[in-house]
Amino acid sequence: MTGFLILLVLLIIGSPIAFAILLAVLAHLTETPFPLSLISQRIFAGLDSFAILAIPLFVLAGELMNESGITSRIITFANACVGHMRAGLAQVNIWASVIFAGLSGSAVADTSALGRIFIPEMEKRGYPRDFAAALTAASSVIGPMIPPSIPVIIYALITSGVSVPALFLAGVAPGILLAIGLSIYVRTFAGHFEAQHDPLPWKDRFKALIDAWVPLFMPIFIVGSILTGIVTPTEAAALAGGYALLAGMFILKSLKIRQLPRIFVTAMRDSSVILIIIAVVSLANWMLTFSQVPQKVSAMVLAEITSPWMFLLMVNAILLVVGLFLEGIAAMLILLPILHPIAMSLGIDPVHFGIVVIFNLMIGLITPPMGICLFVSNSIANVGIGAISRRILPLFLVELVVLAIITFVPQTVTFLPRVFGF
Repeated sequence: MTGFLILLVLLIIGSPIAFAILLAVLAHLTETPFPLSLISQRIFAGLDSFAILAIPLFVLAGELMNESGITSRIITFANACVGHMRAGLAQVNIWASVIFAGLSGSAVADTSALGRIFIPEMEKRGYPRDFAAALTAASSVIGPMIPPSIPVIIYALITSGVSVPALFLAGVAPGILLAIGLSIYVRTFAGHFEAQHDPLPWKDRFKALIDAWVPLFMPIFIVGSILTGIVTPTEAAALAGGYALLAGMFILKSLKIRQLPRIFVTAMRDSSVILIIIAVVSLANWMLTFSQVPQKVSAMVLAEITSPWMFLLMVNAILLVVGLFLEGIAAMLILLPILHPIAMSLGIDPVHFGIVVIFNLMIGLITPPMGICLFVSNSIANVGIGAISRRILPLFLVELVVLAIITFVPQTVTFLPRVFGF
């Protein structure tokens, strides 16, 4: 109890999640017979996994592709496809996020890279600046859903047994559903901001497709190599890094050697944040397991809830609230060891449950007061978190509708994995 109170206080005052967990575990450890040297042992044990290498490698691949100047090619291609429709530029923003998702798998990278282009351009076309910022943040949730996805790999690591290829495939439909839902919203309620124009000639559309083949081929190449059994997810991450490096330097010829040190430093910094949290949470999970907390919570929940649908409804409510205050990956690392065994006891498909959890926590990236994508979007738009939060409310409701669909119609999630035999 002392450790939990310390964790709660440190999170409330804004302490970094890794240090808050570490101090909470340290306080609890003093009440047990275990030596303090256990802390360093369990932290290193938490990182002693070949599969964890996929995280820094996918982060590096995303950084290399971002620096290769492919953002403009993605936007040109998306514009060729949907730019002529009602609320055309808003729809280009959304569908550019779908394509960008296959490169970085990061909502924050999506918001940062696309926001710098779309927010000022949408304002020029007549959209309110705060709406442009809110839409950019809301559409970035698509990033972690469509493979390759870092949250998916972390989920598979925590649950140790759920197939990464199955989770990759399962995330495609929710990502597309979210893009469709946001497109319907902007078409219905934001069409008056921008005058429609004629579609581009087919010659220009084909040229846009040819120019965009490098970013479009990367997710197909990576996921395809995993599905065919040629490589493991970790090896696929290494292939993604190699593909991004070769494409940037020799195909697009926009990546220079002098840029590589900065790119590698950025990738190492971003990876280290994730890895430190994984290491510390592995220590906390070991302590929870020793104290039989997951077993006690499971018994308590199963005594009250016997319906899988009621459990999923409860999980959605808990995760949406937790997402207000905790970063998605940290929340997943803390809660999954408790929630996953209960879901399995109730017969819920582990792939379905994984996508529901990930989608829930990614929504937390756009909800105040701790939504990271809101802060990134505001750093570009400079209109204030309050203004963006008001604009993002209806977009948040669209995402809740998609969450309800994937929660209570599991076939939307499990269809693709079953088609490919997972």
